[in-house]
Amino acid sequence: MAWNEPGGNSNNQDPWGGRKGGGRQGPPDLDEAFRKLQESLSGVFGGGKKRGDDRNSQGGGGGFGLLLVGLGLLAVVWLYSAIYVVDEQEQAVVLRFGKYHETVGPGLNIYFPPIDRKFQENVTRERTYSKQGQMLTEDENIIEVPLTVQYRISNLQDFVLNVDQPEVSLQHATDSAVRHVVGSTEMDQVLTEGREVMASEVHERLQRFLDNYQTGITITQVNIQSAAAPREVQEAFDDVIRAREDEQREKNQAESYANGVIPEARGQAQRLLEEANGYREEVIARAQGEADRFNKLVAEYRKAPEVMRERLYLETMQELMSNTSKVLVTGDKGQNNLLYLPLDKMIDGRGGVSGSSASVSSGSTVSDSAVPAGSELSQRNLRIRESR
Repeated sequence: MAWNEPGGNSNNQDPWGGRKGGGRQGPPDLDEAFRKLQESLSGVFGGGKKRGDDRNSQGGGGGFGLLLVGLGLLAVVWLYSAIYVVDEQEQAVVLRFGKYHETVGPGLNIYFPPIDRKFQENVTRERTYSKQGQMLTEDENIIEVPLTVQYRISNLQDFVLNVDQPEVSLQHATDSAVRHVVGSTEMDQVLTEGREVMASEVHERLQRFLDNYQTGITITQVNIQSAAAPREVQEAFDDVIRAREDEQREKNQAESYANGVIPEARGQAQRLLEEANGYREEVIARAQGEADRFNKLVAEYRKAPEVMRERLYLETMQELMSNTSKVLVTGDKGQNNLLYLPLDKMIDGRGGVSGSSASVSSGSTVSDSAVPAGSELSQRNLRIRESR
């Protein structure tokens, strides 16, 4: 029953368990509450005292129990912080008294703080660092070069111990490598097809810097994105690029025209050379044939001079008559008769002549006026007259 219910003993008892008019008055004593707590803890740890013991003895046992509880809690907290788990992609470096102790692989491990310190990092994850800045090229042009560096931790011990801030060192080394490569490259190479070569050179130089610093970082890839001129001079750079494109187009057209003309000219020159060589061979062969023919004619002429003269005369006349359309024929010696034969009109009038030669009466000769002076036929006629 509540202390203030009607019909209850509210007149004799207060809310704290005291009675009116006698005993204690007010709330319970805090010292007594702590004393009871200490007694219960002392009983738990086997150091409990009887109620008849003095007050000093009870206070000493309770303080020792609290100390043990505190030490137990500290041990639990220490053990919780000392045990750690290393994932499959991670490694941990343990320092004991500030000196390298060991490198721990994946699994459940323990270390002993505060004498030990551990540094746990992911050594397989690809990390990325991006940078963009204005740089001066070899031909003294300012361009903005954005790039991205991908790297990972290859040696965690070097990463932790050799450099205070290895990733800051990576940023500084990247800036130095990029400025060196861009400063030794012309602007058009940086803006066009030279980016891949620049990325390879930056990768090599940056890795050499990091190896010299012993940062434990391995560069996996360097990507140089499309470089551009600063915004203040972008229009001028665009004009320059268009002019270079026009220049390259004109060069390509000129090379295409040259590739079409030069082979044709070389072919014509080779054809002329071949024709000249053929003509030379033909003339030499004809001259040799004429010389051989003359030597054979001389041999036959010595055997039968009259027959050979008559034969040469007939062959000469046949050759001459077949190539001319007008013939002048004279009579015997002492006669002034002159006969003109217009063979071309005679052939036209008859509708053609079946034979290719004209007959001449015996004893008659072809006039020298019908034969070109100095020709082979004129010389033969002269020889024939002399022989007669």
